[in-house]
Amino acid sequence: MTATYATEEDALRGACRTLGLSSHGLHPLRRHATSVYLLPREGCVARVSAWAQREALARSVFVTRWLAEHGLPVTEPIGVSQPIDDPPYVISFWRHYSQPEGPPPSAGDLGKLLRHLHDLPSPPVELPRYQPLAALQSIVQRSTGMAGSDRVWLEEAITGVQESYGRLHFQLGEGLLHGDAYPGNTLWDGRTALLGDWDEIAFGPREIDLANTYQGIRFGRTQQELTAFASAYQYDPARWPGLPVLVRMRDLHTLGSFIRRADEGDGAAKDQLAHRLGTLRSGERMARWDAY
Repeated sequence: MTATYATEEDALRGACRTLGLSSHGLHPLRRHATSVYLLPREGCVARVSAWAQREALARSVFVTRWLAEHGLPVTEPIGVSQPIDDPPYVISFWRHYSQPEGPPPSAGDLGKLLRHLHDLPSPPVELPRYQPLAALQSIVQRSTGMAGSDRVWLEEAITGVQESYGRLHFQLGEGLLHGDAYPGNTLWDGRTALLGDWDEIAFGPREIDLANTYQGIRFGRTQQELTAFASAYQYDPARWPGLPVLVRMRDLHTLGSFIRRADEGDGAAKDQLAHRLGTLRSGERMARWDAY
């Protein structure tokens, strides 16, 4: 595509025309790091991402198709040539999984999915090396609205965690990482739990994929859920001394989308960013955060 559109929705409608998909009735489902829209007539969702994510999205489409062929329950892209390029956007299309009433997949379900994922061979595609907090560093550097004291503190915190990460001795080896694996990125397909949101695929230490669930104590994750997760994965990272470093790294990682949205004038994101920074700066490791 060569046209440039003023809004995400205009770009999405243009992508639909290119692929021969109906955009009638499209409506947003959520907006976070990526905007997600439902295309009800096509039974799919469209993910509208920043152009900088183009390479990562192309990789996620390829890898999820490969994972599905190897029996891992994943959210799958629909059968069209994608992603669709329309700078400053890049757009991908995925099957829509209507969610039933009742609880979402559990931490234990995620543990089983990650056990399966980490037991698979590497896919036939070059994977980027996992770079701890590299994306957050770039976001902080580009931020136009962050207070100077917060910026200085955050830059020092990132450097400190990166140095600690470099001294860790990992026990589980290296391989394909989901990169953003936590129970919120799982969905039901009937009775089967699926693992979704594959934008941060990388190659690196497998413990990276486990720490995110433990960081979930910020959002009410219980010890019972953590025990179920460890049992399903068949390894308990809580017994590994490096886990606190990865949990702190995840704490910092979650700030990225709030910084971007606060810079765009999102008041709720600005308030949540201030709350998260405040609790991090004061060392409140168990402080609750809002999940949205």
